[in-house]
Amino acid sequence: MKLLTVPATALLAVALGSFVVASAQAQSPTQDLPDSPSAILAEKQRAAQAAQDAAAKAAADKEAAAKQAAQQAAQQASDKAKAAQQTSTAGASKATAPAGQSPSAASEAKASDAADDKLDNSGNPPPRTAEDNTAEGENTILRVTVDEVNLIFTASDKHNRFVKDLAKDEVRILDDGKPPARVSVFAAQTDLPLQVGLMIDASNSIRDRFKFEQEAAIEFLSQIVRPSTDKAFVIGFDETPEVTQDFTDSTEALSKGIRMLKPGGGTALYDALYFACRDKLLKAPPAKTAVRRAIILLTDGHDTASHVTREEAIDMAERAEVIIYVISTNITGSKGLDDKILERIADATGGRAFFPFKLEDVADSFTEIQDELRSQYRVSYRPVNFQLDGRYHKISIDAPGRKNIKVRARLGYYAPSAASAQPVKKSKGGIVK
Repeated sequence: MKLLTVPATALLAVALGSFVVASAQAQSPTQDLPDSPSAILAEKQRAAQAAQDAAAKAAADKEAAAKQAAQQAAQQASDKAKAAQQTSTAGASKATAPAGQSPSAASEAKASDAADDKLDNSGNPPPRTAEDNTAEGENTILRVTVDEVNLIFTASDKHNRFVKDLAKDEVRILDDGKPPARVSVFAAQTDLPLQVGLMIDASNSIRDRFKFEQEAAIEFLSQIVRPSTDKAFVIGFDETPEVTQDFTDSTEALSKGIRMLKPGGGTALYDALYFACRDKLLKAPPAKTAVRRAIILLTDGHDTASHVTREEAIDMAERAEVIIYVISTNITGSKGLDDKILERIADATGGRAFFPFKLEDVADSFTEIQDELRSQYRVSYRPVNFQLDGRYHKISIDAPGRKNIKVRARLGYYAPSAASAQPVKKSKGGIVK
């Protein structure tokens, strides 16, 4: 047998070839091997960027949705204000109130808005709703926040002259017997904008002195209303209220509204007052700044035709946070039951009742009211442990550091409820010595 001899150089070449193949296979990447650290880092960065992009898009979508909702809410508020203004304009024409309803309910029925404004079958005013509180709250009459109480008060000396130089440390305020946690505002108010309602009894009972009262009222409004600052409206009433001039700063238009009034018919004083407070003051367009509300009421106080009671009318005035000044047209020289009713209305709201001895004194009463409206103080304070519980708080305010000073103001309020989160104050007016 012959042995096959292979050169050594051939064997070496075969060995080297096998080594090269094995090395190439070892260096080739496969799917089973893990990614490199740089590849893993790049992948994490891509994932993080994608998450950031998604979060940014979600935030942008949320902001756009909130902006759209705010625009819709603003449009709804604008539509509601326009509707309220149209309702107020519609109320300018007379409407006879059916039995068991306030006169304003019949007037608003013409505008298809009587559902919430009708009295019940017993002649009582409708219960307060959250919507009513919202409408009232946005008017912000002397309010700063819902946890602050805001008051207007007047100080006078023993000669009934207004005291205009009281300092903060001379006035003592007690809320349910406790000093306030803080007093944020204490200031004499001579330039605060006014919302004034002039209400004139146009019933047969005052026919003989009606013309003089008209002229005195015209002179008063021409003196008190400042263009672009104050606004006033005119209501005449017999058995129903009639708005002869809506809110305006034009003294010419107000004078025309007063001269439009003609006496005749019975007297529904309480209905007219209820209507003026609810339908004119509570539903007035929101004010840009704090304002003072006042009603000047000329009447003999004799009510013969109202569907609401005196106390229901006073309650609505308190909700509207309006000060009522009454000028009695009873010039007999003696006070009767009707005059006591007028005093009750004025005292309950922190106002005053005037009883002229003769017809010419009516103009003097208007002058005194004008002086008082420009001689008041405004106080805003936060009670201790204030709660949104709807509870009634008693207020005491006096000036113990000054002798013979009388302070007249509302003597209480209701804290806002948590449901409404709007202040609805109830006043118990009168003289605090």
